[in-house]
Parts: sequence; C-alpha cells; structure tokens
Amino acid sequence: MRQLFQLCLILVGLQVSATEGKFYEANHRFVQYTGRFDYSNPARPKAWASGAYVQIKFSGSFCSVKINDEMLWGKVLNYLEIKVDDQPAYRIRLTGKENTIVLAKNLPQGNHTVLICKNSEAENGYIEIVGFTCEELLQPDAKPVRKMEFIGDSITCGAGSDESEVKCETPGTSWHDQHNAYFAYGPTTARSLNAQWHLSSVSGIGLMHSCCDKKIIMPQVFDKINLARDTIAWDFSRYQPDVVTICLGQNDGIQDSTKFTTAYIHFVKKLRSHYPKAKIVLLSSPMASEKLEAALVKYINAVTDSLRKEGENNIGSFFFAKQYRSGCGSHPSLAEHEQIAAELSAYLKKEMSW
Repeated sequence: MRQLFQLCLILVGLQVSATEGKFYEANHRFVQYTGRFDYSNPARPKAWASGAYVQIKFSGSFCSVKINDEMLWGKVLNYLEIKVDDQPAYRIRLTGKENTIVLAKNLPQGNHTVLICKNSEAENGYIEIVGFTCEELLQPDAKPVRKMEFIGDSITCGAGSDESEVKCETPGTSWHDQHNAYFAYGPTTARSLNAQWHLSSVSGIGLMHSCCDKKIIMPQVFDKINLARDTIAWDFSRYQPDVVTICLGQNDGIQDSTKFTTAYIHFVKKLRSHYPKAKIVLLSSPMASEKLEAALVKYINAVTDSLRKEGENNIGSFFFAKQYRSGCGSHPSLAEHEQIAAELSAYLKKEMSW
C-alpha cells in the first residue's frame, strides 16, 4: 500500500472531543469549494464530478472533516485525495455512508491548509460535505486567478491510473478502485500553471457515440452538475474558465467524418455560448491507436479550419506525441498522466503566455 502521511487517521463514526476544537458547518464562509457542487442544500454541498475539491485553512494542531458518501447501490464507496500543507497528497477510500476523517493530529501549532479532492467520478455517486472540526477556521488564501476546465471521458477522469493500492483486475475489486482524478492530466496541468480546475468528464462518453451501452453523449449532459445522470442544471456564471480543453473521440472511434466534424462544430459553438472569452483547445486522445489518432487529427483540423473561417479566432488544437496506455484497461498510468500534463502544460504556457 502507498505510504500514507503518518498523521492521517480514518475514523468512521468518531465523536471528536469538544476540547479538540469547534465544529464549523460546510456552508461556513471560510470553506472554499471548486468544482460543480450542488448547493440546493447550502449546509450540505454535494459533488459528483471527478476532481471537485474543497479547501480550508485552520489554526491549531488538529483538524477533521465529516463527509457523507451516497454509497450508490448500497456498496460503491468513493475515493478521495487529501493534501495537508506541503506534505505528499495521499489517497483514501471512504468506508461507509457517514465518515469522520481525521485530517491532521499533533501538527505544530500554527496555520495549516487542507485540500480534499474527489478522486472517483460521477458514476460512483456523490460526496456530501457536512463540516470541519478544528481549533479555529481561518479565511483561506485567495484562489489562483487562472481558471481551467477539462472536458473528456475516462482518461480525463483519471480512471485506471492508480495501482498503488489495488492492482488491475484484483479479484473482488471494482473498476473504479484505480481512479485518481487529483493526479490526472487536467489537475496536474492546472497545478503546474497555477490555475483552478474543473473536470467535466464521464467514463465511456463520446461526442456522438458513447461506449458500453451508455445512453448519454457529452453535448447532451455538459450543462449538468451530475453529468453521468444528466441531472441538476449547472450555473455557468459560477465559473468562467480562461482555457477549456476537449478530449473526446476515443469512445466515438472512427466515424463518418462529415457527421463527426459537424457534431464537433456544434458542440464548440455551444461551449462558446457559455464561455464567450475562453480559449477552447481541441485535443487528440492519449489512448488512441495510430489509425484513430490519424482520424482525430483530420477531424480536429477540419473543425478548427471551419470555425476560423466563420470568425472563431480563440481556438486551438494539440495532438499528443505518443500513446499512453500502461494503466488498467489500457488507460494512462499515473506516470503517464504526468507526461501528458507536461506536454499539455508546455503548449498552454506558450499559447496563453503563462
């Protein structure tokens, strides 16, 4: 198993002593959320999306969080990534419907920061933030000014990437046991460029054809909080990214080029209606075979050429240098996500003058 930060303890149903700190509800103004959260119950914000994250800053030596898991079908439990100060981030699995996680204990007295990121995707149900216990919750540092959004499928979700605790196809385990959105190429790219991130992604989804008997496609569900179930409208005024990348086509496969490019053009125009100022970048698939890669390059070039002729100038494209398929189910591994992010970061740094 991965070496965990030695101060981490996971305690389910723990009653934290009042002497250890004060309980702050999840809607406290110092709790900072990034991602498509559902605030219909402000005291219990919910997130389905991979990579949605919450940050706090506190004073003291101790901090815990109460988190509920939807526990989809009574058995699916979400994974989280947790980062305390500058310690290495670590991955945990929730253990029930109600969870109390001790994030830090016996820390040096002073100010500390915690980030909690949803590693699993919408297909694995929501997490619901209940609140934090610490000595004193502080006003958090300002978020990075730059904002990014990454649209895609299982690759963007970080599916199949993390075998540090559960190897591929281990008997008795599930397909989502290797999910790690925090270290997927999108958040890794964003952190390298000092930007916030949103992941709008669902495993198996396509632009016009999804795999695995999935009934949804990305243009249909993109405006939702729970993309996988096509439910709960998202308010785009909450987050206006500077850069939006689209990594679709792996699940579509090779299609009729006219139909595919037409669908892609329509989707980009739909994005533009929500994001009037964003740089929209079309990506090839890091998993694509040589044949599919060639087709995607052809499609993407046709889309960008057509849109530029119509006056769309704030658009770009990027094609990955090679295949990345050494994770579970031929998905990119954690190491490969880092390489994908390095490629994309170099391109965006130049393209955006960042």
